[in-house]
Amino acid sequence: MWDKDWRRRIWQSISGPWDVLIIGGGITGAGILREATRLGLHALLIEQRDFAWGTSSRSSKLVHGGFRYLKEGKIILTRNSVQEREQLLQEGPGLIDPLGFLLTVHEGDFPGRWTYEMGLTVYDLLALRWDHAYYSPQDFQLLAPHISQEGLQGGFRFGDAQTDDARLTLRVIREAVTDGATAINYVKAEKLIMEDGDVKGAVLSDAIDNKTADASARVVINATGAWADNLRKSVGGTPKIRPLRGSHLLFPAWRLPVAQAVSFLHPFDHRPVFIFPWENVTLVGTTDVDHSFPLNLEPRISPQEVSYLMAAVEFQFPSLGISLDDVLSTYAGVRPVIGCGKLNPSEESRDHVIWVENGLFTVTGGKLTTFRLIALDVLNAIRQRIPEIPEPDRHMPVLNQIDVQLARCDEVTDRCRQRLLGRFGEEAPALANAARPGEMEIIPGTNYLWAELRWAARCEGVCHLDDLLLRRTRLGLILPKGGETILPMVKQLCKAELHWDEKHYQQELANYRALWANSHSLPLGDSIPDWKHLLQQIKEEHKSHRPNLRKKILTRSNLAGIILLSCVLIIAFLWKRSTKPTRNSPSNYHFRNR
Repeated sequence: MWDKDWRRRIWQSISGPWDVLIIGGGITGAGILREATRLGLHALLIEQRDFAWGTSSRSSKLVHGGFRYLKEGKIILTRNSVQEREQLLQEGPGLIDPLGFLLTVHEGDFPGRWTYEMGLTVYDLLALRWDHAYYSPQDFQLLAPHISQEGLQGGFRFGDAQTDDARLTLRVIREAVTDGATAINYVKAEKLIMEDGDVKGAVLSDAIDNKTADASARVVINATGAWADNLRKSVGGTPKIRPLRGSHLLFPAWRLPVAQAVSFLHPFDHRPVFIFPWENVTLVGTTDVDHSFPLNLEPRISPQEVSYLMAAVEFQFPSLGISLDDVLSTYAGVRPVIGCGKLNPSEESRDHVIWVENGLFTVTGGKLTTFRLIALDVLNAIRQRIPEIPEPDRHMPVLNQIDVQLARCDEVTDRCRQRLLGRFGEEAPALANAARPGEMEIIPGTNYLWAELRWAARCEGVCHLDDLLLRRTRLGLILPKGGETILPMVKQLCKAELHWDEKHYQQELANYRALWANSHSLPLGDSIPDWKHLLQQIKEEHKSHRPNLRKKILTRSNLAGIILLSCVLIIAFLWKRSTKPTRNSPSNYHFRNR
């Protein structure tokens, strides 16, 4: 589908006219492209960097219902999220997989045990299942060995899900392209084309082949996430986005062993943080801080964020003696949050919004889990421009149903077979057939096959080495030093499949190593604050204020409990009226016409 000549063929017809031009190749843009194509629209998606280069490859990898949003009273948002999570789990095994969550309850935590109990009851009711349970400190430690027992009052176990966000984005795009859509990376919308004060297209430039073209479209959709204000300025929009950075640390699984996610309140600010297994490593996250750096630069973790996350690890797993030397890699992403003037970044709304300004449709905000609902909201919004659009069917599957036989199945385990089908969909058999002798073997220390590297280089629009090692696969994050040990094999693949000569490969290698050192390694050790000292200060302050804290927490817990109990009763009433919830409930979005 994307062979060596694919860019030239796309560029020959990129001027259109198109029904829909989607600017932004993250999960939101991918979802819009997929649903627009299903409705028969002639759609083009462009991405100025690589597909999923921004937030959609740097999330926390969770497909979750937003348990923490319940405390904000966002029942509709949580309900939509858990329903989408359940559908994705059903349709994408091997790409979206169940993840057990352990939620700790420590002395002095707010909310406390009974508030958590009622919140998880609501969470399960919304998902039409019941799988949470409470455990004593002794039993909880059996579920999470090495966890600190200091102040531990017990904990809960409940269910959520995880994914590889970049692979999810790519699969959605690829399924849209299979059905007739067009998508191309490394193409930027330099400026919008205006006619009589109305957006009618965009001037496009190709960073790979240095070409330019004017593309006309009936509707232009700005799905650039944290970058949304850049295009909005050209139609008179005022800045609305508050870029927030979320950073993560990755550790070898043997060094920080957890069988399922462990979620707890950070001792510094009582924000929820988590530690969970992902792709044969252990992921620790996340932070939530204002990102003041230029958005065109690769985001990176700050020394203060490293200290914050290391303090979380030390607080929860002190006996393991985790140090900076144990960190495999880091990554940071910038969230497209709508700024509402909150002092605390974590209190800003995560709802998505749609603005219509002089013919430019901008969508931003929202969650990875609900990308399909966001896309349907956008398509409903553009009906004012394309009234003949059929009514979107919210009962359609999110992902194509896979009904293929995987060739060479005797060479892989059942788990590996499911993983290939989930990540590559209908293209999994072609991947297996393209593998050369020995390439259906696992890359040591990972879940990846060598064949996945060859297929990505041959057929998945790879233009640079970091596309291959940081997004098509995650080998650059989960192997030591960005995957140095496999680079000789990678070199052979790139020369064979991407037709790079020695000079080209060496330039790509130098760029990749510089990128990894700048954005995926730790900051200089001397710049990272001493988290052990900060933790000790917090513990001493906690001891001195414990009596007053207990009274304060009790009062808050009672209030939160009353609120959540009311939510339980309301939801129980709704389910009594209907044993199966409708999927037609609208998501939260807003229009602003100009």
